[in-house]
Parts: sequence; C-alpha cells; structure tokens
Amino acid sequence: MSDAVEVLIVDEPPGLDATLRAILEHDPALRTIGEDDLDRAGDRPIVALVFVHETEPAEGCARIAALKDGRPGMRVLVTFRALDAGTMFQLIEAGADAFVGRGTPAREVCATLLALAGEIAPAPRAEAGTGAPDTAGLTPREAEVLRFLSAGFSNKEVARRLSLSVRTVETHRLNLRRKTQTGRLKDLVSLARQLGLAPVLDTEPARATPRHAVQAARL
Repeated sequence: MSDAVEVLIVDEPPGLDATLRAILEHDPALRTIGEDDLDRAGDRPIVALVFVHETEPAEGCARIAALKDGRPGMRVLVTFRALDAGTMFQLIEAGADAFVGRGTPAREVCATLLALAGEIAPAPRAEAGTGAPDTAGLTPREAEVLRFLSAGFSNKEVARRLSLSVRTVETHRLNLRRKTQTGRLKDLVSLARQLGLAPVLDTEPARATPRHAVQAARL
C-alpha cells in the first residue's frame, strides 16, 4: 500500500495553475482521489484542498462541514483569492485547518498539505540535541514567519523582509494562532526558542521580490 498522502480537490476552479495540478498528480508523496474514494480510505491520511470563492463563503463552510462529518482525521486546507477575517473564522468554525492564498507557489501549497497530513499521525517528538528541531506541525514558511513575529516585527515589515504580500503574512499569522493556540508575543518568543529557530538579526537583508509575488500582489 502506498504511503502517499491522499489529496481530495474540492470545487476546483477553471484554469487551476498548471504547475500545481502537475505536482498534485505526479509528486510521489501525494495521490489525488475523488469523493467516492473517501469511504475506502481507512486510516490513511487525507487532506482536502478546498477552493473557496469570496462571494460564496457559506457554500465553502457547508462543504467543509460535510467533509469533516464522521471523518475526524481529515484535514482541510482552504485556498482563496480574497477573504476577510470574519469569513476566515467562519471557515475555521466549519472545520478548516489552514489557509493559503491562491497565488501561493505550488511547492509551498504541497508542503502545507504534507504538514497537515503529519498532524493526523504525528511523529514522536525528537529529544533535544538528537536532530533537526521539531517544528510542531508548522510549514517551513510558517516557521520562517514565526522567527520574525517573535522578534517583534509587524506584519508589514515581515512582508517586506520575506518579499510577501501583507495579506499572505496575515494568513500565516492566522495559521500560527490556530496551531499554537496563542497570538501573544511572549508565547511566540518561547515557541521559537523551543523549536530552535535562529533569532532574526536586524542586519538580515530583505529578500529580492520574486516575479510570482509581484503577480500575486496585483490580484
């Protein structure tokens, strides 16, 4: 039996990014399934990639609630073009586990899918000094954002330093709050230390803005 994470794509919009579709179909760590396969999945990790339209948030909430009904082990990653904070919290109440913007690079979306699958069957925590730090189910980008937030940087400054949009940073911050159950600075500082994340130095240069970030910011 394959150890690949099974991914259910829900409400896929026309013109889905070709790179994302190719990775979802061909990455050996992932396997796309249909809704008819859900009852045959057993205990295997399943992550639903749900596309929510900003004008139909209620439909997105209903779809997520229906997917989670009777499937406590399923994780849901919501992808969106534009959502306000109120709608995000409604989606969380419905069962959403994490969010990514529609302009997020395909590899980052896939990393988030794998991280969510890891929460379904978490590996034992590593003892201190025995290897790479445990990232508590955070994606690499979330851990990177955590480094800056724990150093007291604002969302705007984090966005500038990492060449992201402010909206993307706000989404990562919301995911961090859900996963860590806190948004307080002192708790973020403590978590960053526990995870062994290197402190941010004020001398670290801002990263060059990649083309996809510029395009996403214009959406």
